[in-house]
Amino acid sequence: MLTPFMENHEYNLIKRLVGRLEYNIKTTADQKVIAAIRHTTWTRVIEMFPAATEEQKRFFDRIPTLNRAEEFQAYLSELEQYVTAFPQVTEQQLKKLFPKVKKLKLPPLAELNFRFLTYIGWTDISTNKLFIVYNLDGKMTGIEGRFTPTNKKGVCCLCNKHEEVAFVTAQTKAKGSALDHFGRVGNYMCIDSAKCNQNITDVFQLERFMKDVLN
Repeated sequence: MLTPFMENHEYNLIKRLVGRLEYNIKTTADQKVIAAIRHTTWTRVIEMFPAATEEQKRFFDRIPTLNRAEEFQAYLSELEQYVTAFPQVTEQQLKKLFPKVKKLKLPPLAELNFRFLTYIGWTDISTNKLFIVYNLDGKMTGIEGRFTPTNKKGVCCLCNKHEEVAFVTAQTKAKGSALDHFGRVGNYMCIDSAKCNQNITDVFQLERFMKDVLN
């Protein structure tokens, strides 16, 4: 068995690509088209892991051979085993990430499946705050922002899916400014971080937002 080697967002993307392949096999009669889609799917997955080991490559080489529904289901079930879990954190560690927040409302850590987390996100409706914790450049990092519910669906900037979103604004110290001079950055994000973690396939926007806040 392979040891875990992919992150949650990579797992989500592979799952989406393999799911599209299965759908096309079911709905497309032209075998040449199916063959092309098989190759494209395999290529996209392989390109995600340029440093893949031979064993990992052999696992991905099975993708173009999948045909029946039970084969796809078995492959995706096996895929889950190779996801690297989000680093375990304690309530005390979370409190240290937000030292200025009095009476910090904490997420239900015992209920989280850390294997399928790209980031930990939660809201405090009493203060209209959204908290995000992410392993940024190898360091556990936290940011907070105020959220304004839109009460409708929109495109989340983090996962790029159409979900219930809120407009999130976070305070940021302006570069080269005095200590008391702050700016703000904002964007639309999923109000349900669990759903966002299921959808996210790239961490670029998440990391950019956090770096904009942290400067």
